[in-house]
Amino acid sequence: MAGFRRLGLEEALALGPKWRHACHALLYAPDPGMLFRRIPLRYAVLMQMRFDGRLGFPGGYVELQDGSLEEGLNRELSEELGEAAAAFRVERADHRSSHAASGPHFVAHFYAKRLTLEQLTAVERGAPHAKDHGLEVLGLVRVPLYTLRDGVGGLPAFLENTFIGIAREQLLEALQDLGLLESTSGLKL
Repeated sequence: MAGFRRLGLEEALALGPKWRHACHALLYAPDPGMLFRRIPLRYAVLMQMRFDGRLGFPGGYVELQDGSLEEGLNRELSEELGEAAAAFRVERADHRSSHAASGPHFVAHFYAKRLTLEQLTAVERGAPHAKDHGLEVLGLVRVPLYTLRDGVGGLPAFLENTFIGIAREQLLEALQDLGLLESTSGLKL
C-alpha cells in the first residue's frame, strides 16, 4: 500500500501525541439474494460516497484521550449512519489492520463488522436521516461482489472508481480474508 506502512495495533497506539488516528469500518452481512434470478449476491458490503466524491468507509478521526479507538469509531458511525448504528457495536475483536502514513503523522485503523442483513438494511434506510448526511457523507453504496459475463461489469467496474487513501486496498484485502469473494484472480489490483 503505497505511502503507508502496516503496523500492529499496539505499535500504532504507542506512536505518541503527534499522531492523528482515523478509524473506519467495513460493514457487511450475508445476503441470500439473487440479481436477475441468476447472479448470487452472497454478501452485502457497504461503502459511502464522501463529500469529496471519493469512495470510503464510514468512520473518521478519533481522539485517543476521549476513550478507546472503538468508542470514537462507534460515535463516528452514529453521526454518519444514524440511529440504526446503535443496534451494533464495533469492538476491538473487529480490528483488521493499522497503517501509518509515510508523510503526515496519521494512522488509519480498519475494522470489519458482520451484521445481519436486517441490521445492514436498517442502516441503509436510516442513513439519510443521520447528522452528517449531505455534508460529510453523500450516500451509501453496496459493493457489487460479482463480475458480469462481459468481464467488466460488477466489481471490476466498481474498482475503477476513486477511493480515499487506502480504502480500495482495505476493501480487497478484507473481501479476500473474510471469504466474501470466491476469488480475486482476474481483478486489476
